[in-house]
Amino acid sequence: MNSALIPLVLLWSGWCFLHSLFITAGVQRWVKKRGGVWQGGYRLLYIILSTSTLVPVLWYTASVPQEPLGPFPLWVQMLRFVLLLYALLLFVGGMRSYNMQDFLGLRQWRDYRQNRSVKPPSLYTGGILSYVRHPWYSGGVALLWGLPGITDVTLVTRLLLSGYLILGAFLEERKMVAQIGEEYLDYCRRTPMFFPWRW
Repeated sequence: MNSALIPLVLLWSGWCFLHSLFITAGVQRWVKKRGGVWQGGYRLLYIILSTSTLVPVLWYTASVPQEPLGPFPLWVQMLRFVLLLYALLLFVGGMRSYNMQDFLGLRQWRDYRQNRSVKPPSLYTGGILSYVRHPWYSGGVALLWGLPGITDVTLVTRLLLSGYLILGAFLEERKMVAQIGEEYLDYCRRTPMFFPWRW
């Protein structure tokens, strides 16, 4: 067994834990209570910290000695291509449906700088969101398994991150239900969570 897998699992698990911790309802309530620069800069700071802490984890993952798995039959290669195409469609669809200014925290920071009140969360169900509730989570799992180069290290990493994305989607659901209520529950009843099977 690769001796580097244990620290790798701990490192990825730690990153996933911190990444999730800072978007929990408790942290968001604390930020909202503080108001001011905390509320204005919270989302932007979260994006910066998530990205900057991801870089050393990726660097360590790439530096670990790896044992290639395979070779894989042709149908697996074709399936990988389908997964990558699916991921691309869902990522592009998500970018067109999500408010990227909100997602990156730029709108919140601008509202704080211009002394505007924070808008309550609203539900948008157009575009790709009319077919699947979590296009980026679904596309993320597809991307993980569509990428080439499966080794003992990348297999463990992909399993961990797939589990994290699925868990993250369920946590996101709880947050949306708490914030929006019955309107979001009705959206859940008519729109699939991960895979747009009702196409």
